[in-house]
Amino acid sequence: MAKRDHRIRVIFILLFGVAMAYVEAMAVVYLRELLYPEGFSFPLKLIPLNLIAMELFRELASIVMLVAVAAIAGKKFWERFGYFIILFGTWDIFYYVWLKVTIDWPSSLFDWDILFLIPIPWIGPVIAPVLVALLMVITGLSIISLFARGYTFRPTALAWVLSVFGTTALLLSFMRDTGATLYQQMPQPYMYGLLIVGLLLNLIAYLLSYRRTITASNS
Repeated sequence: MAKRDHRIRVIFILLFGVAMAYVEAMAVVYLRELLYPEGFSFPLKLIPLNLIAMELFRELASIVMLVAVAAIAGKKFWERFGYFIILFGTWDIFYYVWLKVTIDWPSSLFDWDILFLIPIPWIGPVIAPVLVALLMVITGLSIISLFARGYTFRPTALAWVLSVFGTTALLLSFMRDTGATLYQQMPQPYMYGLLIVGLLLNLIAYLLSYRRTITASNS
């Protein structure tokens, strides 16, 4: 019964992420019609401060929604975290799916995009956030599967360190080019090395924690 309940919750979590991605994508479609009627491209245009403020609060509200749904779905911290990263990853992936379906963008996974605005604008090729989101979904599903099987997720100290360094590498890859985001310049070449390092460190961190979770529960 517990496994069945987890499967049902995961299905609804995925549905919520897909639906929320559509809402997000349509908001961006409207913004691009207003700000980039000739088609979105870099360098970025100056955006009125009132629109920037509204976008910041819209993004913050989106995160609050994800946290709230994850909190309702799970009972323990790590279970809720698992649902949260499933939601976030699904939302991010299907955001681009819906943009492709509705306005045929991006034309390639290597097209550049504005990814997030908090605390400063993030930019990068579409493939980068999609790969991060895919890792989030897979990891989240694995964490939820552990809880469904009666395990308690137990990250190791080394996993925490690797995850901090890995996440820092990912954030740096997205936020380092302040010239392109704050001063309307063309973006510098994306640092795929940071992306790969960030993904690998976070993957290793999860695998270490997964092994500890299984061995600690069976000992």
